[in-house]
Amino acid sequence: MGFHRRPAQPGSDRSTRVTVLSAAAATAAAALAAAPAGAAPQDKPSDTRAKVDRLYEQAEQATESYNKADEHADKLRAQVARVKDSVARGQERINRMRGALGALAGAQYREGGIDPSLALMLSSDPDRYLERASVLDRVSARQAGELADLQRAQRTLAQQRAEAGRKLAELEKSRTTVARHKRSVEHKLAKARKLLNSLPDDERDAYDRSSRSGGRDGLPELGGAPSSSRAAAAIAAARSAIGKPYVWGANGPSGFDCSGLMQWSYAQAGVGLPRTSQAQRYAGRQVSLSEAQPGDLVAYRDDASHIGMYMGNGQVVHAPYPGAPVRYDPVGMMPVSSVTRI
Repeated sequence: MGFHRRPAQPGSDRSTRVTVLSAAAATAAAALAAAPAGAAPQDKPSDTRAKVDRLYEQAEQATESYNKADEHADKLRAQVARVKDSVARGQERINRMRGALGALAGAQYREGGIDPSLALMLSSDPDRYLERASVLDRVSARQAGELADLQRAQRTLAQQRAEAGRKLAELEKSRTTVARHKRSVEHKLAKARKLLNSLPDDERDAYDRSSRSGGRDGLPELGGAPSSSRAAAAIAAARSAIGKPYVWGANGPSGFDCSGLMQWSYAQAGVGLPRTSQAQRYAGRQVSLSEAQPGDLVAYRDDASHIGMYMGNGQVVHAPYPGAPVRYDPVGMMPVSSVTRI
């Protein structure tokens, strides 16, 4: 999601879904509090644009932290589901074991309720009695073994329930944190839009001037061959997203942030990418910018807080920032930190 010298247009689609925030996201969002609150009357247009740039960059860093937390939350939810399923199956097993033990205990009571020697004397079939007594001895040993199994199963079940409780508490804590810090990020983005609206029309137009496709018609030709068939499929998906809105925290198909667009595009090629741009930069083999081929991922800034897909001819496709649709921009629009071939 590239917040780089481009204005966010008022009235943009803000149907943002709430993602889960980790401690890292809390730190990043807290840093936003230090950002400039608005344009002072004496500010020059260039000062205002610089403030907007800083607000967008800080918000982008925070949003990538949100995405990382969301990915972690997805894993937690899957773990919780598995633990709950294991607890349910463990309880069913314990119930069956208890039923079996109860049946064995009843049989022993019925067969052993009379003194064995007297039972032998009164028996009309001593051989049959001895055979039954031998069986009961084996039943007793089996019952002792099953009782031990039951005790072990109960301990395991208690541990699994405790684990589920811990993970659910972690999820609940994350929900509380994200609700607070999501408001902080959106507040800073609103300030950025307010700053842009304070500029004269010609200054706003100048801020937004860039090389761009302008929509889904007349897409530029690829500059070279894709590095693989999966890269070709991801390129086709990314090009199909041209013109779709930037949506904070979204990964398609109707809206995207920067890393969400990369994840969705490669998913259409059957390739699973991590959720964040920082993780995506390590999802394949890194090459130099001079070796870049269509389909390669281009990460920006030292912290890889923004990412796009190289299309050749010195262009990338990316989701820039709130209010700006998915579009083409020059590969050198920001400092390039890495190029990754998937």
